Amino acid sequence: MSYASLATGVLLAGGLGQRFDPSGLHSKLLALLPDGTPVAVAAARRLAAATADVIAVVRPGAEKLAILLNEAGCQVVYAPDATRGMGASLAAGVRATPEATGWLVALGDMPWIAASTYEAVTRALDADDASIVAPVHRGVRGHPVGFAAHHYDALAALDGDTGARALFASVPVNLLAVDDPGILRDVDTPADLR
Repeated sequence: MSYASLATGVLLAGGLGQRFDPSGLHSKLLALLPDGTPVAVAAARRLAAATADVIAVVRPGAEKLAILLNEAGCQVVYAPDATRGMGASLAAGVRATPEATGWLVALGDMPWIAASTYEAVTRALDADDASIVAPVHRGVRGHPVGFAAHHYDALAALDGDTGARALFASVPVNLLAVDDPGILRDVDTPADLR
């Protein structure tokens, strides 16, 4: 990738992944892709190539994941209320970086997003008039999502599992058409690792 945004990457990796393993014994974020890379590490590396810094938000007790993400170049932030949902994790990541010029938010269970998509979203986010930027593949909005710095207060106040949906409903979103099915592909079950 030839373009790196000044925005801060926020990798959300605080979920429990109960659909992957209802017993909670095996973390989908630590599961290995066919090339041997843990899911969350692959997602972190893609995000890190597009941004100046990456904050990885994990839940307390996820020390192995935290170590791997730190080794992958992320600054790890623990979100004590991560189990409340994606909104709580996103808020923790944003609150940890109040001076950011913006945030590029990616999910730890989405390692297949193309580098070109990260670049397109960050370029649009860095444009002077950008507010929220999201990629769209075949009419469906996906990840990563870029947020301009003026959304700090709204993002820092998020809670629960709806993430930033209310924010999407209240301001215009710059939707970028991309030819990248990876923006919609996540790991929910072991079969998704193939």
